[in-house]
Amino acid sequence: MTLPGSVAVPLGVLVLVGAVCCVRLVELCVARRNTRWAAAHGGVEYGRRSYPVVIFLHTCLLLGILLEVALAHRPFVPVLGWTAVAVLVLVQAVRGWCMHALGPRWNTRIIVIPGLPPIHHGPYRYLRHPNYTAVVLEGAALPMAHTAWLTALLFTSANTVFLAYWTRLEERALRLNAGSGGSLRSASTEPTGLVDT
Repeated sequence: MTLPGSVAVPLGVLVLVGAVCCVRLVELCVARRNTRWAAAHGGVEYGRRSYPVVIFLHTCLLLGILLEVALAHRPFVPVLGWTAVAVLVLVQAVRGWCMHALGPRWNTRIIVIPGLPPIHHGPYRYLRHPNYTAVVLEGAALPMAHTAWLTALLFTSANTVFLAYWTRLEERALRLNAGSGGSLRSASTEPTGLVDT
């Protein structure tokens, strides 16, 4: 692919970023299906107003890689690149394991089903937030597959700040659910659909 001004993006970068885009689209479809399931089971969503930041950050990551590699002429360094690709494969496996462990409760949003306890099997037996760990590793490895170090640095910095907030919000949601006796809904809430708190 050639950007304006005859700046080329290497095919390998296009394939890698394209593959990650496809994975993201599948994840968004699964998340949408799981959101409908959660709504049907009285799910309560937290951080709805902050969710566009998730989309923005991940879009900037993908576009940043393409632009940095093309405009800064970042080379493919085999040792670094193949190591990063190996990390990416591992990260996708961990993310798939998380999705499998959570089943219909997996989501890109923070949605808690009142009365359901947290999951403690699969990767959640070892880490409190394995999916976020995978996101952090992916955010560093994906750009470094083609030495886009500036994108890796900027995304990792911004994402770390956001994930600190997002994780606190999720922990709060889980604590409220644990102490709610199975009901996080106010009396004025509809019986089905998601509640944003």
